[in-house]
Amino acid sequence: MITYKLLDEYSKIAHFCTTREGGVSVGNYASLNLSPFSGDDYANFKANQIKLGEELGIDSNKIIIPYQTHGTEIKEIDNAFFELTEEDKKKYLHSVDALFTRIPKICLGITTADCVPILIYDPIKHIIAAVHAGWRGTCAHIAEKTVQILMDKYDCQPTDFRVVIGPSISSEVYEVGKEVVENFETEGFNISEIATSQNNTYYLDLWKANQQSLVKMGILKDHIEIAGICTFTEHERFFSARRLGLKSGRILSGIMLKK
Repeated sequence: MITYKLLDEYSKIAHFCTTREGGVSVGNYASLNLSPFSGDDYANFKANQIKLGEELGIDSNKIIIPYQTHGTEIKEIDNAFFELTEEDKKKYLHSVDALFTRIPKICLGITTADCVPILIYDPIKHIIAAVHAGWRGTCAHIAEKTVQILMDKYDCQPTDFRVVIGPSISSEVYEVGKEVVENFETEGFNISEIATSQNNTYYLDLWKANQQSLVKMGILKDHIEIAGICTFTEHERFFSARRLGLKSGRILSGIMLKK
């Protein structure tokens, strides 16, 4: 697992991004696949999840992983969630791309394999969030919307947030169609900062696009860390769906309040 300098200084939280190494899955899922939704043998996924729980010092069922659909649905994990049946928990987490909580010993997890994972911490209100931002979610302002919910519900101040943009595909290799760039322009992004073109090929920078969104909400640029790790380029260390296909493993970016 890797951690981030920006969040390392806060002893009241645990945070991380897993790599491909150290699990039991095989083939395109080798070896530490942490998604139950990408086609891996469930027993292998569960063994990997249990191993992660042991590392975090929590039961594996306290690692909350939503079924992501590239939308902008944002859900809170509160005490009522744990009173639901297993079936109702699955329904609650279906089509969800961001989670937040104030409950300790609950790890919020986002699974990715080129999309952007975002971890958010407010050390004043002691609240955390995890966000899945592929190009669709980024374009639909999921990072902004998550921050806005925290501000509205818990009176968080934007200057208090600390945010990490984790390993994901980089602008050097992320080719997109012209229509994708036009969508971002329509949504008010500064295209000159996030897109380049060469020989009718367009390249998109999702790291800077999400940074733009966060700064727009009043989060200080110094309070945003971009990991700068490309999952496509470092595919032997991190899962990359563009390399392996959709039926492949996922890394997990997680954040947890220790107490």
